[in-house]
Parts: sequence; C-alpha cells; structure tokens
Amino acid sequence: MKPQLEKSPESARPSTGASTPTRRRWLGIGLLLGISALWSFNSKSYGPGSYLLCSSSQSIYTVDETSPRVECISVKGSRIVDTGNYDDIKPRPHFLLEYFQILPTCISEILKVEPRVIHVPPQSVVVPGLADAHAHIIENGYMAQLPLMGSKSVEEVIERIKVYILSHPDIQSDKERWIEGMGWDQTKWAGAQFPTAADLDNDPMLKGRLISLSRVDGHARWVSSAVLDLMHKLPEKVDGGLIVRDDQGIATGIFVDNAMNLIPIPVWTEKTISEFFDLTIKEALSYGLTSIHDADTKPHHIQFFQKMADAGKLPNRLYLMGNVASEEYWGGQIPRLVDYGKHRRLNLRSIKLFADGALGSWGAALLKPYSDKPDTRGLMLNSPENLEKLVRQFWKDGWQTNIHCIGDRANHAILDIYEDILTRSGGNVSEWRPRIEHAQIFAPEDLKRIGELGVIASVQPTHATSDMWYAQIRLGAERITGAYAYQTLLRASPINVLPLGSDFPIEGVNPLLGFYAVTTRLSVDGTSPHGPGGWFPDERLSRTQALKGMTLDAAYASFAENELGSLTRGKKADFVIFDRNIMTIPPNEILKAKVTATVVDGEVMYGSFD
Repeated sequence: MKPQLEKSPESARPSTGASTPTRRRWLGIGLLLGISALWSFNSKSYGPGSYLLCSSSQSIYTVDETSPRVECISVKGSRIVDTGNYDDIKPRPHFLLEYFQILPTCISEILKVEPRVIHVPPQSVVVPGLADAHAHIIENGYMAQLPLMGSKSVEEVIERIKVYILSHPDIQSDKERWIEGMGWDQTKWAGAQFPTAADLDNDPMLKGRLISLSRVDGHARWVSSAVLDLMHKLPEKVDGGLIVRDDQGIATGIFVDNAMNLIPIPVWTEKTISEFFDLTIKEALSYGLTSIHDADTKPHHIQFFQKMADAGKLPNRLYLMGNVASEEYWGGQIPRLVDYGKHRRLNLRSIKLFADGALGSWGAALLKPYSDKPDTRGLMLNSPENLEKLVRQFWKDGWQTNIHCIGDRANHAILDIYEDILTRSGGNVSEWRPRIEHAQIFAPEDLKRIGELGVIASVQPTHATSDMWYAQIRLGAERITGAYAYQTLLRASPINVLPLGSDFPIEGVNPLLGFYAVTTRLSVDGTSPHGPGGWFPDERLSRTQALKGMTLDAAYASFAENELGSLTRGKKADFVIFDRNIMTIPPNEILKAKVTATVVDGEVMYGSFD
C-alpha cells in the first residue's frame, strides 16, 4: 500500500476560482452598488449639488396654483424635487439607517449626506426664472454700439454720432466705414417729423460718410446722402414699404418697412454676431432672464446659436422664431430643434411672419385712415392671400406660426386665416398654439374673436407706456379703446394665458420695466396722459397676473409649461432672487429691485447665493 498524504485544511476546501482579496473587493463593490441604487430610489435622498433654498418670510412665489407661496424649494441637480415648509421637506435620515444601525461607519456617512440649506434674506423674493416672450438677441447687441434711444432732437442724434466717431479712431480715419446706430424716435422731437439725409450732411464731420440709423421700432431707417448715392435709381413704389420723398419726388433718406431692403448694409461677420450675443446674454442674466423668445431668427443666426449650444455656451434658454426673407414657402430651409445642444437649452419649432409695420412710422395697417395722416391706412407687408398660403403650409408641416400684427387691419386679416384653419380645416389650437405678436390694436369684434379662437396674444407692456403719448393722436378717441388692451385680452383667453415680452432692443432688456408698466400703466417717472392713476387703468394686470405672464404663460407659448414657468416638483430649477419683494413693495420701488442671483438648471449663472 502507498502511504496516503494528509491534506491541509486549505487544500481540502473546494476551489472558488478567486482569491480572498478579490472576493472581498467584489463584495464591497456589490454592497456599494446596492446602496447607491437604494439611495437613488429614495426620492428624499440628497447628494453633492443638492440644496434647499428657504425664505423665512415665505417669499418664494411659485406660480403654482396648488401652493402659490412656500417657505422652501429643494433642488437636486437641475430639478426641483420638492417645495413646501422646511419641516416637511427638510432632510431626514436615510431609511436604511433606521433599520440597519450596525452599518459600517463609512457607509453610514455616505447615507447621511445632506444638502446645503441656503437662507435668503426675509426682505428678498424668489420667483421662477423670468422669460421674455418677444425679443431680438443679436439686434440688442447691435444697438448697443451706437444707441440713439432717448434722443430729444435731430441735433442730439448728430452729437451722439460725432462722439461715436471720435471714440473710434479707425472709423474717424476711414470715411468708407459704415456707421450704424439704432433707437431714434421722431415722435419724441418737436414737430414729430421724420428726419432727412440733409440733416446729417449739415455737419462737416458727418458729410460724405455712410450712415444708416434704424428707428427705435426697427421699421424705418434714416440714411445719409452718401448711402443714397450708392443706391442709384430707386423704384417708384415698394410693395409693403415706403420711400419717403419730398415735394419734388426726391428721396429724403427715410425708408420704411420693406423699402429698407434696398439699403446695401454690410452683412455681419460671425465675430460681430458673437460680440452682440455676449453683450445681450450677460445683460439678460443680470436682470433675471432665464428664457428668451428670439422673434425673428435669420438662418445665419440659427447656425450661430447651434454652434453655441453644441459647445455648451448657452447659459439661458432660447426659443427661436425662424425667419427667411422670402414670399415663397421656406419651412424646409431651417432646422427643427427640440431641446438641442449640450445642455438642451435651444429650441426652434416656430416661425415668424410679418403682416404690417409699426404705429410710430404710420406703418401699422389700419381698417380706416390714420387720424393724424388721413391719406394712409398704413402698410400690409404681405398680401392676405399670400399670408394665408404660407400660414396654411407652415401649419401642415407642424410649425407654430407667430405673426407680427400691430394695426387692426393686420390683426383682422390674420384672425381670418387662423379661424379658417381652426374651424374649417381641422386645426387643433392646443397642439398648434398660433400666436399674434404685439396684438396691439383690435376692432371690438376681433378682441372677442381672438379669445374665442384660443389664439395666443403675445404682448409687450412697455410699448403701451412708450406709445401712450402719441397713440391716441394716431388712432383717435374711438379706436384707442381697442388698443393695448391687456386685461381684456387676458380675460378673453380661454386658458387664461397672456405671455409678456419687451421687444428689446426697442424697449429695455430689464423685465421689471414691463412688470412695472403692465401693473401701473405709467411711465418710469410716474406720469401718463391720464394722470398718476395710469393710462386706461382698467387694462392693468395684477402683479400675480403679470408674474404669470412672464413665467408660466411664456412657457406655455413655447410648449414648455411641463418643464418651465413655475417652481413645481419635477420642473427645471430655473429661478431668480431679487433683493426686495416686487410682489408687495410700493409701485415706485419696483424698478429699484436688483437681482442677487439668476439660476438656470440649478446653477447660478449670475450673482451668488451669498
């Protein structure tokens, strides 16, 4: 017999295929993964990047009807995970700790992670991120290079141009360089007449220079004689536009609406567009704007915004209204973008069309002649027949249509088109969400009809307070009662929606200018043609209505009401902190409020929590 060898205890164990350290490592990994899954499963759990924002005065206005004011909101990542009183939503021990008190210390510490609690001063207010439902991002930066807003005379405009030239040596030394500015408004000047090219030529520093100055509303341009010389023979008439001429039929230097297309203005480079963009976005964030509806986005601007979105360089949300300068259908020439880009902040699912011009330049299309210029009813920039063809095709292709309408004739024509599609062609208003941009002057029956159809009126309250000094002169005592009728439009809306915007740079970027204007119907100095009680005060909105118009209503008008517009559980953590409560302070203090923090996706984009 062969002697049998005695087996050691280790050799007697069955083989597992893995060493003890390896088993322990995998066991640890499995335990951590399990804890991580349970932690994520627990909706009340927090981690790095989470915080509670609390106001001891309950000055967090949610724009959520179920809980309009709360003490705290809880943020986890880019979302709001809870709202309510601190005691109800404060961090609690993880449920694993309640059942497994013998967990290792390292695991217990992981489960005890608590969010930072941020206390805002009791006099401050927190509101949802503010939206501007109608603005012009790149054009705002453009105006900033030579701003003419507030000029009280032709002479003041000329002085501003001279200061601009002297502060730019490269332009001073080169007469071939174009000088462009924006913001003049002849209704603010003595006589209220359009300026002329000769006015610019009267100054030796300006004579012979290429100068193009856009009116405050963007619907007229004033050019120098040097520009007129470049344009050679001008057409006698321009469809949807006007070349202003003197008694001898010679062009004076003013081009209105479609006639502006004749001016050979240099195309902006991408570098220039980028500079304009940066200036506007920084300004917007400083005023609490987390969303902007860009109301006339040209193809090269769309491409620029896409590049910025791809690079993660959009610090706030942009909702674009695409536009191509063509009377033929152009829906296939622009991309459809939904939650596009690195941070999913870019959207393009609407288009912009123009029905008429503007009231200040007598370009708004009226049903009857202007009271102060009875030889004209204004300008339709496109025929109703062609607009109907375009709108119908955009609707069929799934584009939201947003149409510029100021005069009662333009609003009437577009409501006819919308009504035909909605009542006779099977259009679904809640799916399509057609908009009228400006919605400024209506015949009485159309004020009622826009509500019956459910068409969204997108309005700009500061237009009312800017125009109130001359609007009745243009329209007369009867028509003015159907103009800037914001409370009437809101009451007519079957879903109680009235998105508010500014139309910047035509008006200021600060949304509190609109908030103040729509709740007081007063100029910033507290005056109006009707006295300190406001211009047609029955058309004021309450502060609650105004805040909703700048948040949830604007979100609805851009198909984003389930993600944005209110401080509601599950929505994006976009909000603004002001240093005083704009919902309760006296009206004359509203414009003194300053933003201390602008937050997008839970991250501070302007200011700080400190």
